[in-house]
Amino acid sequence: MKPTILIVEDEARMRRLLELSLGEEGYTTHSVENAEAGLKLIEHGPVDLVLTDLKLPGMSGLELLGAARRIRADLPVIVMTAYGTVESAVEAMKAGANDYVLKPFSLDEIKLVIRRALDVRRLHEENRDLREALGRRYGLPGIVALSPKMQEVLGLVERVAETNSTVLICGESGVGKDLIARAIHQCSRRSRGPFLKINSTAIPENLLESELFGYEKGAFTGAAASKPGKFELADGGTLFLDEIGDVPPPVQVKLLRVLQEREFERLGGTRTIKVDVRLVAATNRDLRAALEEGTFREDLYYRLNVVPINIPPLRDHKEDIPSLAELFLRKYAESSGKPIQGLSSAAMERLTRFHWPGNVRELENVIERAVVLSSGPMLEPLDIFIDEPAHKPAAAAAFLPEGMTLEQWEDEMIREAVRRANGNKSQAARLLGLSRNALRYRLSKLGMADDPES
Repeated sequence: MKPTILIVEDEARMRRLLELSLGEEGYTTHSVENAEAGLKLIEHGPVDLVLTDLKLPGMSGLELLGAARRIRADLPVIVMTAYGTVESAVEAMKAGANDYVLKPFSLDEIKLVIRRALDVRRLHEENRDLREALGRRYGLPGIVALSPKMQEVLGLVERVAETNSTVLICGESGVGKDLIARAIHQCSRRSRGPFLKINSTAIPENLLESELFGYEKGAFTGAAASKPGKFELADGGTLFLDEIGDVPPPVQVKLLRVLQEREFERLGGTRTIKVDVRLVAATNRDLRAALEEGTFREDLYYRLNVVPINIPPLRDHKEDIPSLAELFLRKYAESSGKPIQGLSSAAMERLTRFHWPGNVRELENVIERAVVLSSGPMLEPLDIFIDEPAHKPAAAAAFLPEGMTLEQWEDEMIREAVRRANGNKSQAARLLGLSRNALRYRLSKLGMADDPES
């Protein structure tokens, strides 16, 4: 089917001429004489391109352009005018116009401009579909990776999946570390083997060793029969150990041996068990800081950190929020049996404006609540309940620079220290009160090269 074009032109004769000419080309056309009527069609009707005069009664063509882009950011808009000046052309292009034509123009010219704009839109849609296909091919409905930062993560997942290397996934709570771990397994040659997950914080410290390595009958009070651990059960597959930073030191020793020698003994046993297991670990802690505190073994850290994957927080790839929100909306609308069609532009703007300290998990919870409590066909801003403080204390408001998180402020301080030290990393570390290794780790997170000579 040919695309649908909305013509916004106050001159009746020109409007009719464009309708007939574009209709002959096979396009479906809607025509209105003012921007207000055009906006209603954009909000509620199928429109693939807008062709608007710049000078209109009431709302101008530029104002229509801005309002249309707020409703649909990818909607192509072509501006036409008899008041052609360099200034108005620049203003239209800055506001997001795809092209700009001067009256009088030939019908062949306007058709060419329209075809070109639609071709660009089609290419953008194909690129978006390809990126979405990259996110879907792992068979995990929770992975959305349209942003460059998440595309980089999935690209690394694809490359590392082909190997047997140990992977350390780092990221804040709620960013989806478990989904990335499962993607690594499903894309690997071990995909037909088991994928087991264990969260070290969810198991009491005195039981974690037996949970991982199993135990023999009589190894402790209550051990009435032998039981294999997660490493044995995951043989030939992948074991995902979440919150690795909270593993107690005695268990760290046994983990190191498994990674080095691929063997262990059950608790209370003497028989050495060999396994072929790939370990994927995850943490939301700064393991380098744990090394400095002495709570995490340095040799284990380097064994785990063979291939590090850092998942960015949601606030650093907000362009993924609309796709994530739509994904969760479909999921919970289907499970609750509610015929909710989507989110209004105002509701989506509210989601993209928030900083999401709980990351993707918090966004999913917000959408689930909105679906459960909504009563209309669209989610509106009033349906979106975000738990944010009603006001900030005066002292807290001035504690950090306006609009800057603690993490961003720390990154800025590191850059400033390196600048003041003229690139000398040892001097910069002294300015920050950090060890040379701690600074090296923070520089690697910022993507700043660390010259050992500096």
